[in-house]
Amino acid sequence: MKSTMNTHLGSVSINTDVIASFAGSVANECFGIVGMANANVTDGIVRILKKDNLSAGVSVKNTGDKLRIEFHLIVAYGVNIKAVTDNLIDTVKFKVEDFTGLPVEKINVFVEGVKVID
Repeated sequence: MKSTMNTHLGSVSINTDVIASFAGSVANECFGIVGMANANVTDGIVRILKKDNLSAGVSVKNTGDKLRIEFHLIVAYGVNIKAVTDNLIDTVKFKVEDFTGLPVEKINVFVEGVKVID
């Protein structure tokens, strides 16, 4: 799926996979986030995804002219989850809107697990 915006010179289409990769890279830089998660619903198993696939654990939906982003992530043990997710939402919203020129309507965050970091 692509997000399209019209300019005075023509139209620009951005594949939502590109936006998901960008949002994933921004999320991985946020404090308290260990990595993205892929939940296997049938087994109830959550595993941390490698950082080389930045769009894993992130989904982007285009709702007309706005974006909805969903994160599944693992946070570090001992951090304040609300503070980490608030920081993630604010940072991703700002950077994705700046990167794409499209407004972010909603960001949903699903904390799938907690990991102790050495």
